[in-house]
Amino acid sequence: QLVESGGGLVQAGGSLTLSCAASGRDISSKIMAWFRQAPGQERTFVAGHKPTTDTKYYADSVRGRFTISRDSAKNMVYLQMNGLKPEDTGLYYCAADESRIFSRGPVAYGYWGQGTQVTVSS
Repeated sequence: QLVESGGGLVQAGGSLTLSCAASGRDISSKIMAWFRQAPGQERTFVAGHKPTTDTKYYADSVRGRFTISRDSAKNMVYLQMNGLKPEDTGLYYCAADESRIFSRGPVAYGYWGQGTQVTVSS
């Protein structure tokens, strides 16, 4: 089970840190990613981490502003979001992939949380 937290309402330019807590499974070896979905839009990739190579991946729209990290001891994944923009608004999901091949497509991820809402006001 994946449970996200940390969402909220923030003004443009502000920061938030999202957390994803995993229970019932060890995610230390799993590819983890954050996706977001705005109303009426498809779920899109935001950031991902492949632990076997310690490689981090970002959508072009968030690179340089968002940082994905994990704490394997706590079985947690985080998304630090700085310089937030109104277009960052959406429901943010944490997802886990048990394969060893990184993908930006949501269909590759078999485990999802319920999401946490991020709203950025202008």
